[in-house]
Amino acid sequence: MSKGIFSILLLILSNTFMTIAWYGHLKFKEFNWSASLGLFAIILISWGIAFFEYIFQVPANKIGYTGNDGPFNLWQLKVIQEVISLTVFTVFTITVFKTETMRLNHIIGFGFLILAVYFLFKK
Repeated sequence: MSKGIFSILLLILSNTFMTIAWYGHLKFKEFNWSASLGLFAIILISWGIAFFEYIFQVPANKIGYTGNDGPFNLWQLKVIQEVISLTVFTVFTITVFKTETMRLNHIIGFGFLILAVYFLFKK
């Protein structure tokens, strides 16, 4: 497997954990076990989940970075990460939060992100 593909797969895993850590707690109120949890407890749970984000994020950047013989410069790594982050967030939001809908302005915004990727990879 190429370093670029491996780096992207690690970024997908990383962003999955990040999205769960950042937004998953908003669904906790639906579970009985979380009824008595305070904000500090929720923060600790989110930090515990975010730990796994870093387990995948740091190697993804290390493997993918041109300074470590990877295929991506820093600008490219960041934009790839943002596109993956928004893609994972979109899937998470549509599947977990049934009350949220995707609108035309969201699709247009994603189109601009795709253009950003295009321009950052253009020589």
